[in-house]
Amino acid sequence: MTNTAELLKGAAELFPGEVVTQAHVRHLDLPQNAGRFALITLDNGLDHTKPTTFGPASLANLNTAIDQVEKEAADGEITGVGITGKPFIFAVGADLKGVELLKRHEDALAIGKGGHDVFKRLSTLAVPTFAYYNGAAMGGGVEVGLHCAYRTVSAALPAFSLPEVFLGLVPGWGGCTLLPNLIGADRAVSVIIENSLNQNKQLKGEQVYELGIADAIFEGADFLEQSLIWTAAVLKGEIEVVRPEIDRGDAWHEAVVRGRAIADGKVHGAAPAAYRALEIIDAARNGDLALGYEAEEKALADLIMGSELRSGIYAFNLVQKRGKRPAGAPDKSLARPVSKVGVVGAGLMASQLALLFARRLEVPVVLTDIDQARIDKGVEYVHGEIDKLLLKGRINQDKANRLKAAVTGSLDKAAAFSDADFVIEAVFEEMGVKQQVFAEVEAVVPEHAILATNTSSLSVSEMASQLKHPERVVGFHFFNPVAILPLLEIVRGAKTDDASLATAFGVAKKLKKTAVLVKDAPAFVVNRILTRFMGEIQNVIDEGTPVDVAERAIEPLGLPMSPLVLLELVGPAIGLHVSETLHGAFPDRFTVSENLKRVVEAGKRGFYVHDSGEPKLDPEVAALLQQGDTVLTEEQVRARVLDAVAQEIGLMLEEGVVAEAQDIDLCLITGAGWPFHLGGITPYLDREGVSERVNGKTFLAQGVASVPA
Repeated sequence: MTNTAELLKGAAELFPGEVVTQAHVRHLDLPQNAGRFALITLDNGLDHTKPTTFGPASLANLNTAIDQVEKEAADGEITGVGITGKPFIFAVGADLKGVELLKRHEDALAIGKGGHDVFKRLSTLAVPTFAYYNGAAMGGGVEVGLHCAYRTVSAALPAFSLPEVFLGLVPGWGGCTLLPNLIGADRAVSVIIENSLNQNKQLKGEQVYELGIADAIFEGADFLEQSLIWTAAVLKGEIEVVRPEIDRGDAWHEAVVRGRAIADGKVHGAAPAAYRALEIIDAARNGDLALGYEAEEKALADLIMGSELRSGIYAFNLVQKRGKRPAGAPDKSLARPVSKVGVVGAGLMASQLALLFARRLEVPVVLTDIDQARIDKGVEYVHGEIDKLLLKGRINQDKANRLKAAVTGSLDKAAAFSDADFVIEAVFEEMGVKQQVFAEVEAVVPEHAILATNTSSLSVSEMASQLKHPERVVGFHFFNPVAILPLLEIVRGAKTDDASLATAFGVAKKLKKTAVLVKDAPAFVVNRILTRFMGEIQNVIDEGTPVDVAERAIEPLGLPMSPLVLLELVGPAIGLHVSETLHGAFPDRFTVSENLKRVVEAGKRGFYVHDSGEPKLDPEVAALLQQGDTVLTEEQVRARVLDAVAQEIGLMLEEGVVAEAQDIDLCLITGAGWPFHLGGITPYLDREGVSERVNGKTFLAQGVASVPA
């Protein structure tokens, strides 16, 4: 295997910063006199918070371990070979930090070839091979096990996936070829395409077993011991592993068609990875592994040198790294403890907040409102959601009882908030109302209490301007649905002090939210960009472009939903209100659509009816629309919308609304569901030449979300 060794040595030189995984070989005597067994353990020497990965040097170490066991197998010294991981981690795939550094297609090709050359040796040893998925397994970690003859999985395994398509790659070390040949094309499409495009959905141990990826499942406590007992029984012929026959006829073709429909629905043809993966799955029908591996290597190299992967890695790093260390946040030692939370309002948003605070902070939460009936309804909603969690098995009865006891309501703000450390308002989006609420709350809370506002577009500084202590007011803007969207825009008002801000960031972390520090500017980040985006769509419709043309124009971005479906989700009245707020602040760039006003006045909940299952323009809405006679093509609409967004982002960065373009992207990914394959928005605008055309420069330096120069 000198070629492989040389290949990996060359690749390792391109990646000097690799966290290297060792492949330790130890020998043990199997139970029931089943013989001497070689067990390879993958371990990078760090605890479970630093998962084991495969870079070139790590693959070289595994290759050396296989050299050893291959000789032992050939010499009859061992009866089998197993591979497992360190505690809680099996292996989580290729080291993406190394992939980011690659500049040449041939270097990218070497990564695919190196992985194949090492892993496939496990399938050609003179003795049976076993993979023991003891902990988290993703990407190449899953694939190394697929090359073994048998697999067991821990019932305690929390995360198992082939996430490559989510990032802009294909499972390129055997996943696209081996998995459909193991469990059938339809199940493979679910794992490789559907789960991946569904926000990188993870499988649990039980599901891995049910899908047929693993041949046996054992409890986590003595997983390896039980796996070895099972291995002994397999080697002695006492257990025969029978796998169902794979349907290579129409079912295979239908699975690929289903995969394409899923990809079309998620990325609308705008990102190549899913389609490349489906081509390989389609070609794997005849079971020709060598052909499949070659196709995987080619796809892997093409995609590594493409923009989707670079944007995907950029987005992944934003969420996993920048999102956990917010730019500009004060020293966390300044944060004050929060042992009780008050919520002003008991409507749907306020009730969602109450539930979140109770679940994550595990402190008393009290709701207030203008009458007892509203309060009762809010508390009842929270208790009902807790019951649902109990029914789904997400919490036990004891936890449910404690959470219900923690969430109460009171008409008396003084009694409710006299010992609260953090009070958040979620009342009607009107400055006068919010100022009055804060004046009432300030009069009854302790001096150290934080006053937070969930405003989506109003000035935090103005809201605090009439208070005795404006320094403790902070914007705390959640996104709907609160339980799902991770973003929390934390807004520093003109007088907000560091201690209040640090406390807000501390609370955000406990809430498990992605917090981004935002300047007190109209509509902050997400709503400002989306309103400019939606406003330009609305403008072209008002001027005369048909609704369906304006909607289709945006499809190449691969957004989770079309602009007018998004408007329906937000609510036309809220969309109108935010556009009016921004028009007041920036009348030259933000318009207020008369057509949208008519839709709101008519009490319509959106532009579409969904009777057929597909959105169709509501005839009553069509009758309300008054359009001009300027009809644009899809390309013209798209250019106009993207130009407007690029201009707005440029201005926001000049104003210092956020620290860097990276924060804009982080906000759009976590607050508006913009796809990873775009990297948010700024890499896309850079790539398409829009940034240069509008602002005379790119938002990001070469190599940040693109191939290095």
